[in-house]
Amino acid sequence: MALGIDADIAADLADIAAEAARLILPLWRSGLEVISKADNSPVTEADRRGEALILEGLARRFPDIPVISEEDASEGGTPDTIAARFFLVDPLDGTKAFVRGDPHFTVNIGLIDHGRPVAGVVVAPASGELWRTCAEGVLKRHGDGPAELVRTRAWPDGEALALISHTMKTETADALAAQYGFHRREPMDSSIKFCRIAEGAADIYPRHGPTMEWDTAAGHAVLVAAGGRVTTPEGEPFLYGKAREGFRNGWFVARGL
Repeated sequence: MALGIDADIAADLADIAAEAARLILPLWRSGLEVISKADNSPVTEADRRGEALILEGLARRFPDIPVISEEDASEGGTPDTIAARFFLVDPLDGTKAFVRGDPHFTVNIGLIDHGRPVAGVVVAPASGELWRTCAEGVLKRHGDGPAELVRTRAWPDGEALALISHTMKTETADALAAQYGFHRREPMDSSIKFCRIAEGAADIYPRHGPTMEWDTAAGHAVLVAAGGRVTTPEGEPFLYGKAREGFRNGWFVARGL
């Protein structure tokens, strides 16, 4: 068992996230109104409906575990303290991609225990892909097809692929390539980057920029369960539950083997 994961919890989280994905998908490319939040990031009715469904599902199945979720935090703020065990929810990660009509947006639910992600599910509604932690590692399923175990790959000699933000400047990507030693790069939105590394389709995701804990928790759980790691750039553990910092993340590097 990769992380001491509760496989039953991960399976339940997958059911909830998949239901949210089914709700969100018909709203993609439908001309939804886009509203700017206080931090100038976009939010749509898809974000709000998806979050409401997820919060209701978590409250019904796990009433004793608190939840920190993106839209609720945006509207009402975050608490000053949080329990050792709690959920982090991003109902629509990659809202900018969603608004552009790009397919790289995801539904994310992660479970944190004493600072570390111990279970998680990521769903890509546009492609029908779902990744979830399990006792054996990570299961991936595509649509209604069978679930298969996936795993990170060894760093390919001379061909290591980095996944980077669409907005990253060329000079920044060049500097990161020199720092981390990757050879190729591909821009991609949302937490799907963690999952592509987890399934052995890419090798590294260096993030030298702002994110929130709900952006990364589920993907982090998936990647670690598949044999990868997420650390600070200095190689220290990348932890969660930073209530005093408003659940903001510092820089990190996600890698395969």
